Amino acid sequence: MLTPHPATLRGLVEEYESLVPHEGEPSDPRTVRRAQDLAYTLCVSTGTRDVQRALDTAHRQLAAAQATATAELCGQRLVLPGDLGSHGPGASGYAALHEQ
Repeated sequence: MLTPHPATLRGLVEEYESLVPHEGEPSDPRTVRRAQDLAYTLCVSTGTRDVQRALDTAHRQLAAAQATATAELCGQRLVLPGDLGSHGPGASGYAALHEQ
């Protein structure tokens, strides 16, 4: 399954979470429609059918992306369960350039 770029996913999550009204708060119809559109996009982006599951999956993907980026900055390759990297097995990014 293709996964969205972390920055894109983070933007979707942050916008959705900022638009979802808290219990008892009145909501503007345009805001409700935008939240529905974001919920759909989050579900498609995460391969889920429920917005809460999509948010949970998105938060896990963002945490994994952050851990990978941190490990690569430290010169280590972090392999997560089921992860072959974006282009198959092996190191990527900064670490791959300096392993030669």
